Amino acid sequence: MQNSLGSIGTRWHFVRDVEQLVSQALSQVARAAQQALQARGAFHLVLSGGTTPQALYARLHTLDTDWHKWHIWFGDERCLPVHDTARNSQMVWSSWLHDSPIPAQQIHPISAELGAETAAVAYIHKLSEIGLFDLVLLGLGEDGHTASLFPGHAWGTCPDSAAVLAVHDAPKPPADRVSLSAQRLSQARAVLFLVAGADKRDAVAAWRRGEPIPAAAIRLESGVDVVLEQICVAPHEDRK
Repeated sequence: MQNSLGSIGTRWHFVRDVEQLVSQALSQVARAAQQALQARGAFHLVLSGGTTPQALYARLHTLDTDWHKWHIWFGDERCLPVHDTARNSQMVWSSWLHDSPIPAQQIHPISAELGAETAAVAYIHKLSEIGLFDLVLLGLGEDGHTASLFPGHAWGTCPDSAAVLAVHDAPKPPADRVSLSAQRLSQARAVLFLVAGADKRDAVAAWRRGEPIPAAAIRLESGVDVVLEQICVAPHEDRK
């Protein structure tokens, strides 16, 4: 694995393939959980949708940890019926949580079936009960979006931005979604992006050039980590 600090505050970890990406991510989740449980007695984890994170979720059950002290949050959700398989919560449920000992009251889905505005207000209320997340997992879209923060939309980057945003007219269906804002996703002890596929090359290149894409709006003073396949960067581009 090659590591480098490219754009300001972003550590790039290049891996050979998705299998190595998932193994690296699994180790980072395990480490974050151990540190949080030892220091604070609870682990608050934010999950992302997407096929790459799904491969990680399918392996989380292998961790040796105190599951009863885990709290699960979601970075975004699609405004669809509760049991719709296109919802992030359903993907996570089928991949992992259906067979997890994490107490049900510590799993916090976004009630996006209520509509974007109502669900956003409800999740803001839930999030007011906690401070920093211990670890935020995120993906990267071909257009540079992360969670449901899309180019051309408000990302909630200001200090006084709402913690959760109602999203309308999303460029991908469904048009209505709910997303944690950039400032709330940045209220974390660690942020880990998981990126796979050659179709992400343009977005990764824009990010590494310092262009203002949504993913780049997630910032920590300690920096964020991006684990990505080598194929996500064109052969002629520097991996430093």
